[in-house]
Amino acid sequence: MSAICALDQLGIGHTGTVKSITAEPTLHRRLLEMGLTRGIHCTVLRRAPLGDPITVRVRGYQLSLRADQARAIQVASLAGEGVS
Repeated sequence: MSAICALDQLGIGHTGTVKSITAEPTLHRRLLEMGLTRGIHCTVLRRAPLGDPITVRVRGYQLSLRADQARAIQVASLAGEGVS
């Protein structure tokens, strides 16, 4: 069973599947253009010391997101993966 959470709540090294993006239209379009579409797996690679930005692997490349941007992305954590 997978837990639904915001991308910014996934722990380092954990992977989630994008379920939805709840952002204002301009940011929503920008996130889609960066490859964050429904069904895509993304893995949290690292966080800055103060938690912002968050670096994730999406579609084979690394993407840095602000915490508020990551908070707008709802993911389902994969089986066996925890939420921090």
